[in-house]
Amino acid sequence: MTSGSATVTSPWFVRPPSGTGHPARIFCFPFSGAGASAFSAWPAAIGGAEVCPVQFPGRESRMAEPHYGTYEELADALTEALVPLLDRPFAFFGHCAGALPAFETVLRLADRGLPLPERLFVSGQPAPHHASRDHMLAMTEAQLRAELESFLRDRGIEPRPDMVDMGLAVLLRDHAAAGAYRRTEPVTLPCPVVVLHWRDDPDVNPDDLEAWRSYAESVDVRVVDGGHYDFMHAPDALLTSLGSWR
Repeated sequence: MTSGSATVTSPWFVRPPSGTGHPARIFCFPFSGAGASAFSAWPAAIGGAEVCPVQFPGRESRMAEPHYGTYEELADALTEALVPLLDRPFAFFGHCAGALPAFETVLRLADRGLPLPERLFVSGQPAPHHASRDHMLAMTEAQLRAELESFLRDRGIEPRPDMVDMGLAVLLRDHAAAGAYRRTEPVTLPCPVVVLHWRDDPDVNPDDLEAWRSYAESVDVRVVDGGHYDFMHAPDALLTSLGSWR
């Protein structure tokens, strides 16, 4: 582990976590098809915890690298990258499918006897043993393309064909990883879990979110105003929840 005074440079973090100035960190995991830019509108810190967006291989600044493969392989590699940064209290935040590699990373930290997050924040993602219910897993490539184009338009971006082709290539590989992921029954986590349900999200069943209660002794399910992708704007209600563990 580092002494805490050095800045750690790693392709996994587009904002190199600082060695000073913040007493804690929150590592943020993006959803399928996305990268660390999903958190570009977030503040530099929340409740004293430095915001550290995680950049998965095979997208954005890591486009030239091979895709991470499976969630299990992603968690294995990320655990190694995290080791120098576990010198202070930290939490994980994972939105949608990003919550699953976050969950797997917690298990790997525990298996290796490494420091554990003080909270795992799960946003808009059914429990791991219900992950196969994700409605996007039943979509065809054409439907995924349309979903991507709609996502871009909703953000005021004209979906040029070259942009959509590049984004779809990432989404399809991430989609394959999500489709291959299987947990058949709950696994007890060694840290509290906070589950966030977006009130206006029509595609996530609250009952599937409630199933997270089987994964830890302390599980807090909260409802946040907004839709599935509103987390990107860092609304006040979300920041309040994320700052509550400090």
